[in-house]
Amino acid sequence: MLGHFLNERQKRLREEVVDFVRWVPKRLILDMDRDKVIYPVEFLREAGKRNLLGLRFPKELGGRGLMWQDEIIALEEIGVLGSSLACLYSLVSIVGEAINKFGNEYQKENYLIPMLKGERYCAEALTEPRGGSDFFGCTTTARKEGDYFILNGQKRFVVGAEGADFFMVYAKTDETSVPHRSISVFLVDRESGVKTEYLYGLMGTRGGGAGRIVFKDVRVSEKNLVGRLNGGAEVFYQMMIPERMTTAAGAIGAAKSALSIAAKYSTKRKAFGKFIKEFEAISFKIADAITELDAANALIYATAVAIDRGEDSAYVRRLVSESKKFSTEVAWRVVNNAMQVMGGIGYTDIFPIERLLRDIRLMMIWTGTNEIMDLIIQHEYYKSAEFDKDRVREYEEDANEASRKDEIVFE
Repeated sequence: MLGHFLNERQKRLREEVVDFVRWVPKRLILDMDRDKVIYPVEFLREAGKRNLLGLRFPKELGGRGLMWQDEIIALEEIGVLGSSLACLYSLVSIVGEAINKFGNEYQKENYLIPMLKGERYCAEALTEPRGGSDFFGCTTTARKEGDYFILNGQKRFVVGAEGADFFMVYAKTDETSVPHRSISVFLVDRESGVKTEYLYGLMGTRGGGAGRIVFKDVRVSEKNLVGRLNGGAEVFYQMMIPERMTTAAGAIGAAKSALSIAAKYSTKRKAFGKFIKEFEAISFKIADAITELDAANALIYATAVAIDRGEDSAYVRRLVSESKKFSTEVAWRVVNNAMQVMGGIGYTDIFPIERLLRDIRLMMIWTGTNEIMDLIIQHEYYKSAEFDKDRVREYEEDANEASRKDEIVFE
């Protein structure tokens, strides 16, 4: 659906990204899924050469100075490659957001610029073994010692634990303060002593070197502090925009490819003497998929517009959460039903549907589970009292017995 609303510049951008997607070797995708490739450096190098990384960042830093309305176009197309490559592509947007908005000149010069060129590779170290969705329960610590911070602790589920050159790490820097005023963010070079202790065997989303990393008395220069000391919450809340927008748009791309495979299959496969698309049990699943993908696309685009316009942060936070939750759940249903349309052959590796199904499942968990998205959505709605704001009329009065106030009992 999104393609019908693009201006000429956006159409050219889409063509560039599509050309890059066509370049990606089939063998790379297959080898990543079989864990024969742990970290696809060549993918990021090529994207950097084509100036397709970090599209929203300033031109002087190597980006294109574009907006979210543009970046979601690229993210959707990258999404057809599956969640591993989409995640690695998105990490540049995610980590780059922190450096671009909160970083100093040293960080932009030494991390952001080479990252956008595809010459340095980043990872985000956020989740901890005892943390999960409880981000502010962070136990990794950073103790100030002269011009350095000494990091101790560990992070898990780090995409790029094997392969990234540097890590964006959240660590506790004030044990005495309330949680949201006790955390800081650092850029930590692998060569400073970061140890990859374990690589996970994943159901899907393989080939990104996801693992657990450990910091044991790792020295980090104070010039690698991102933003304010103890200001990690500011960075975290800003980061949730690219974290969840990249997931939302990427999920739609993956689902779009599954729908395309299933729809094409339904025009060729025959049963009971006719093409299976003639059966309502099949065609109605296709119709549902088309409708839900269009709805998800519209929500993501509306969210991108709200971000670009600088709308109220609480409203943006709600929309971003809605986009992530809705698009990933739609993608799961679409890929699941694509497999159902294809029957047994869809469950084999003759088609990539089974890989896409394994990939999509993680998207409902990472960057905040969809249950956390529900918490944010309802919280922001109630907090803004939107149900009682800008009323056109007193809706409760539009009932026969509305005058019976003695029947309205709240306690």
